[in-house]
Amino acid sequence: MSVDPVLILGGRSDIGLALARAYAAQGHPVQLAARDAASLAPEQADIALRHGVEVSLHEFDALDTDGFEALLDSLPALPGIAISVVGLMGDQAESARDTSAARRVIRSNFEGPATMLAVIANRFEARGHGLIIGISSVAGERGRATNYVYGAAKAGFTAYLSGLRNRLAGSGVHVMTVLPGFVATRMTEGMDLPERLTTDPDTLARRVLRAGRARRNVIYVSRIWWLVMAIIRAIPEPVFKRLRL
Repeated sequence: MSVDPVLILGGRSDIGLALARAYAAQGHPVQLAARDAASLAPEQADIALRHGVEVSLHEFDALDTDGFEALLDSLPALPGIAISVVGLMGDQAESARDTSAARRVIRSNFEGPATMLAVIANRFEARGHGLIIGISSVAGERGRATNYVYGAAKAGFTAYLSGLRNRLAGSGVHVMTVLPGFVATRMTEGMDLPERLTTDPDTLARRVLRAGRARRNVIYVSRIWWLVMAIIRAIPEPVFKRLRL
C-alpha cells in the first residue's frame, strides 16, 4: 500500500523538521520546501537514512506568490498531505512604528500561506482527496497590545482555514487548523515561556500527525490553551484595555 507524500512549507523551521521526522517515521516520503533549500541537505540525508524514505528539497519563498504554481509543478508527485508551518513573529514595537515591517509580518503569516494553500486546495479538490494542515496561533483569538500585528495576521489565517474547510467539506479534501500556543523553538529563544503552557516541536508533531489521521477540524496542541483563551476572550473590553497581556 502506497503512503502519501507530505509537503512541508516552511521546512527549515524547528516545527517543520519535527513534522518531517514524525511523518517519515511512518513511511511518508517528505518534500521540504524552504528558502535556501539546498542548505537543508544534511537534514535531508539524515531523515532519508534514518527512516528509509525519499526526501526532496524545494526552493520556496512564502512572499513570492507568483512562483507557487511552478513549485507544485516541480514536486516529484502531488502530495497527499500539505502542511503550512510558515510564520514570522516579528517585533511588535518595530511593526508599530514601521509599516514595512508590519506588512512583512502580515504577508508572511497570512497572505503567503493562505495563497499557497489556495493553490494546493484547488489541485487536491480536482483530484478528489487530500489533507491540508495550517499551523496558526492562539495569538489570533484576541488582539493584544503586545503582539497585535502578528495576532491579526494569524487571526486572518485561522479564519481562512475555517472557510476553506467549509468550502471543501464533502470534496474528499480535509482542512485542519492547529493552534500550538508557546513552542520552545529558535523563534522563541530568549523568551521567558511558562513551562506548563509550553510544548516542544516533537510533541507538537506527534499530536498533529494523530489529529490529522483522525480528521480533526481544530486542535489546541496543549489542551490547557483552550481554557486560557476562553478566559482571555471573556474579559470585558473596558477591563481588557487596562491589561498588557
